[in-house]
Amino acid sequence: MKTKLFVHGHVQGVGFRYYAQTKAIHRNIKGFAKNMDNGSVEIVAEGETRQLEAFIDDMKKGSPLAKVENIEQTECNEEEAFSAFDIRY
Repeated sequence: MKTKLFVHGHVQGVGFRYYAQTKAIHRNIKGFAKNMDNGSVEIVAEGETRQLEAFIDDMKKGSPLAKVENIEQTECNEEEAFSAFDIRY
């Protein structure tokens, strides 16, 4: 299963993408996290349903310095096959 998240709030400059990567590796999630120009973080995550649900719960909590206000979850039409969870710039 693959999903796309847009995480809004104080999520840039606080280690959020690295937090997402750490949680993704822990939960065997593949994909990427990327800062967006509007201050949000885009995440494409691929994995088993239960692992994805736990990962999304992790993203709602956020890194220690982050303040997550909202997460938009949309269907993901990414055709890319992921072998790891990367941080994109």
